Amino acid sequence: MGSVGPARPAPWQRAVVVAALMLAAFTFNTTENLPVGLLALMADDLRVSLTAVGALVTGYGLTVAVVSLPLAHLTRSVPRRYLLAGLLGLLAVGSWVSALGGVSYGVLLAARVVTALAQASFWAVMGPVAVGLFPPERRGRIIGLLSVGGSLATVAGVPAGTWLGGHAGWRMPFALLGVLALVSLVTIGALLPTSRPEDGHSAYGATPDRRGFLVVLAVTALSVTGAFAGFTYVVAFLDEVSGIGADAVSAVLLAFGGAALAGVTVAGPLLDRFPRATLTVPVAAQAVALLGLYAVGHVPAAAVVLVMLLGASVSTAFMATQTRVLRVAPGRTETALAANSAAYNVGIAVGALLGGVLLPLVGVRGTFLVGGLLTAGALVVLTWPVRAGFEGGAGIGRYRAGAGL
Repeated sequence: MGSVGPARPAPWQRAVVVAALMLAAFTFNTTENLPVGLLALMADDLRVSLTAVGALVTGYGLTVAVVSLPLAHLTRSVPRRYLLAGLLGLLAVGSWVSALGGVSYGVLLAARVVTALAQASFWAVMGPVAVGLFPPERRGRIIGLLSVGGSLATVAGVPAGTWLGGHAGWRMPFALLGVLALVSLVTIGALLPTSRPEDGHSAYGATPDRRGFLVVLAVTALSVTGAFAGFTYVVAFLDEVSGIGADAVSAVLLAFGGAALAGVTVAGPLLDRFPRATLTVPVAAQAVALLGLYAVGHVPAAAVVLVMLLGASVSTAFMATQTRVLRVAPGRTETALAANSAAYNVGIAVGALLGGVLLPLVGVRGTFLVGGLLTAGALVVLTWPVRAGFEGGAGIGRYRAGAGL
């Protein structure tokens, strides 16, 4: 089942483990967002409002935001093979409980909370586990692959689950997601070594820099808040401002997901060679996309192009911040990644809330202006004289085991 210690498995085993982690990321992200595509079906069957079904998604994200850091501390001494197997087991069980006929809304909500707890911990440990299987100079490339797995959920997972739910009932996609979780569990349980969390180069930041780490957190929070202040209301924007019909909106959203996948696919291999550009460029592109939608979003063709630019930039920026955190984490990388994940999920919630508050005051077009200005603020923070640890923080040195976060 694997040996104790940091020894790396054979090349084929490493590749299969990364593929299993990509599948797990795909499954978690699809599980989180699938109710969005099944709102009406679930509401009718469960006899609840659309708002109540929507709470299954927003509550999920808020749970991840709140528990990411505490869970990272609580699980910091658990061998990663056992922890990942347990988290994927919770994902499988939560999915199958959701798929059971006759399950009430309350039981479904409880299953979603359990799955969200598993996802919060999974995102913190997935990166260090995968990166630790390879030489340090391949950190960015491996994070890029994991991001592709997560992005596929938007492009393929949710649309496929929505289609399957429409033809076989909304519970069937959840049953299938449980099977995918089981495949990942068995693969990781069989091939991942039973190393201690503190073993290997990925356990601590390569060049710890507390100030640079705080800059990255600020960039994540500001840019994600800005993105979702506008994007939460993109359907209304495309209808009211761009004049794009309801039938075409789905295609535009699919293009958004495709651009997100393309962004992480193209940028992933460049993360190690161009760490500064692969973070600065997408943050700048996001600001251009949001401000551009405010300025010329009334032109349908321009709106479509800018929505795609937004998709590519949001996904790539977060991938780049994750890679940067692995370098500048002032202590355990898992705790630092949990903090970045929490900042991301808080940004989604705050952005949606901010957009909702602004909507009656400035209109749907104005939410994109505010989002663009917030993203511009993130760009200022990123390009300030202290450049998010891009110079490596070499003078600080590697933290001892147990130090820092």
